[in-house]
Amino acid sequence: MTTAMHELSREECLRLLAENSVGRLAVSGKDAPVIRPVNYAFDQASQSVVFRTAPGSKFYTLLRRDTAAFEVDGLDHEARSGWSVIVVGATEEVTNPADLRRLDGLDLDSWAPGDKPHWVRIRAWTVSGRRIEPGGPHRATEP
Repeated sequence: MTTAMHELSREECLRLLAENSVGRLAVSGKDAPVIRPVNYAFDQASQSVVFRTAPGSKFYTLLRRDTAAFEVDGLDHEARSGWSVIVVGATEEVTNPADLRRLDGLDLDSWAPGDKPHWVRIRAWTVSGRRIEPGGPHRATEP
């Protein structure tokens, strides 16, 4: 089976970010990159990936480094197809009361236990994405 690789437009990348809720956050650590899965939401108003966190190493590393990368993807193993979107941008803790009220309305559901009083956002300055899909005639798959 042949496959084809396609670059995604910014609009398609933002749509995929908005439709999903689990991705991977990457920040530069002291000795190596730190990559962690996080529950997130895409905040259209600020064009940002947002997530909640508790005070700790991930939170403080983010704020000290000022930039992070975030990746979300979707895969279809049987069809050997999928897509990936990467966001790179400035990180900041959200403290503006109006922004906090809007973000609280996103109903972000964090799977990890514990109180997560801090909102962090990664501004989507650089957004890129790719899709790999089967080439040639479309094949129907059984449900």
